[in-house]
Amino acid sequence: MEDKEFNALADLALTAIDAALEASGADVDCELAAGGVLEIEFADGSKIIVNRHGVAKEIWVAARAGGFHFRWDGAAWRDTRDGTELMEKLSALATQQAGESIRFN
Repeated sequence: MEDKEFNALADLALTAIDAALEASGADVDCELAAGGVLEIEFADGSKIIVNRHGVAKEIWVAARAGGFHFRWDGAAWRDTRDGTELMEKLSALATQQAGESIRFN
C-alpha cells in the first residue's frame, strides 16, 4: 500500500471514530490532533490513544486493556493478533473504560 492510500484510509477511520464519539453523548472528551493522533479521555481520567503508524502502515490503539495493532485487509482494519475489526474492538475497549455502552460503526 502506498503512503498516500494508507494516510487517506487511516484519516477516514480516525475521523469516523471522532464523529461517533461526538454523536454518542458519552461522558468522554476527544481530540483529533494533527499527525493522526486521537486522544479519548474518560470521566475517570483514563485514556485511549488511537494513532496511525505510517512506517508499519497500521493503526495503533493504546488502552487500559493493552496495546493493539490494526492492519488494512482490503476491506477493514483488522487486529493483527485476533482479526477483530477496529470499530468492534474499540467499542469494547471504550465501553469498558467508560462504564457505559459506546458503539462505533
